[in-house]
Amino acid sequence: MSVIYILLSISIIVAIAFFIIFILAVKSGQYDDGYTPSVRMLFEDELVKKSTKQSINTNTDKLH
Repeated sequence: MSVIYILLSISIIVAIAFFIIFILAVKSGQYDDGYTPSVRMLFEDELVKKSTKQSINTNTDKLH
């Protein structure tokens, strides 16, 4: 029975350690996306064209 307490305490310590490492990685900018903002301007026109086509279609549907 004492083995369960030892394993439980070790697993909680490991989980807390991983959580602290994750928080430190997020704060240091490890997960910042440096690629998408530079490429977003290349694909922004396609998104605008699609949304204007959809808005034109919905506007003409309302007229009929």
